[in-house]
Amino acid sequence: MRVLLLVCLVACGDNGDLDELRQGGDQTVDDRTAMAFEHPLPSLTDAEIQTHNMGHGPFAFLWAVPQLGPLFNHNACAACHSGNGRGLSELAPLGSQALVRVSLDGGTPAVPGGPVPVPGYGLQLQDHATSGVAEARITLTYVDRVVMYGDGETVTLRDPRVDVTQPGGEPFPSCAHSYRQAPAVFGLGLLEAVSDDTLAALADPDDANGDGISGRPNMVWDGVSQSARIGRFGQKANVATLAEQVAGAFVNDIGLTNRMFPEPDGMTDVTTVQLDTTVFFISTIAVPAGAERNTTAARGRRLFEGFGCTGCHAPTLETGPHAIGHLANQTIHPYSDLLLHDLGDDLSDARRDFVAEGVEWRTTPLWGIGLTMLVAPEATFLHDGRARTLAEAILWHGGEAFKAREAFRLAQKADRDALIAFLATL
Repeated sequence: MRVLLLVCLVACGDNGDLDELRQGGDQTVDDRTAMAFEHPLPSLTDAEIQTHNMGHGPFAFLWAVPQLGPLFNHNACAACHSGNGRGLSELAPLGSQALVRVSLDGGTPAVPGGPVPVPGYGLQLQDHATSGVAEARITLTYVDRVVMYGDGETVTLRDPRVDVTQPGGEPFPSCAHSYRQAPAVFGLGLLEAVSDDTLAALADPDDANGDGISGRPNMVWDGVSQSARIGRFGQKANVATLAEQVAGAFVNDIGLTNRMFPEPDGMTDVTTVQLDTTVFFISTIAVPAGAERNTTAARGRRLFEGFGCTGCHAPTLETGPHAIGHLANQTIHPYSDLLLHDLGDDLSDARRDFVAEGVEWRTTPLWGIGLTMLVAPEATFLHDGRARTLAEAILWHGGEAFKAREAFRLAQKADRDALIAFLATL
């Protein structure tokens, strides 16, 4: 299936490049300003736009006591997804845009097949509290690492070091931990509309075609259907549906109980209407159009394929049926297969999440990545924000992406610049 996809891309040539600019298919919006990620799907009816706007309310609201907490990371969804883009790699006194997931290597998982909670802490640390003390004190430092390009030019990468202690400075219980920054939230409804069968067809877990790339889906527990499903949301693709992703963020990041994650007595902080309209809002955020490619960027697109980047960052996917009809039957260009890939020991968090091993991460969709720093000038890249530039992000790739990384690292500067120019058009 992957070979067929690449053959099709080669055959498409420049016309394929032009088609790719409609990154969200018919649901693409023509805006490449700092507000590019803030538009609803262009085909929504007036009534649906009203629901979309209603859902933006809980997303942007600054929650306070008694709903907030008692433990939390930040007090609003929008605080970590400014402009619906990615959050910063930031741990701050009034609210953190990054967080730490934790788990044990053995024991009873929270849900079938899932990670094992740390007793007294669960699966995510909240570094803020409305009263008393937070669960943990988290500090972030960096160690420099110098990498040399093939032509002798050097670049200094920063290798993150996360230290977790109890609030008083005592050692934290021994466990696996994973530092994450918040991903962008536009285009998620379209990704949900890609069928499980499509993702399964893209998988090549045993590398049957011998290209060195063996993507596989993360099989996760769906709390609604009470069954295992293909995951597609989160840095490890550990959530199957947007409803559970949003509900989980409410309860874990802000401390807001809801229909899917209620209080023991069934009470909730977020009403059913607030949850459902927030899910609709997230589902119906449009994708911006790609920028027209000049000669350099067009060459960069060819190099992106020639280096082997499309082996994981599949340019084109098709959506299937969806409860929101506007999302169905679209040809989209997220530059992701939504599968897990081994990215090497340098990016490993040494933490298992369902079937995802520490070295495995979901392929990040690249659509809109050229606008990241326009929407949030201090934004950084990769799951933990260690990369300050797109070139740094590429240089951190290993594992299945080693050959593509080395092709970039050893390329002439003009070719490296062309590839980055292409990424800037997404």
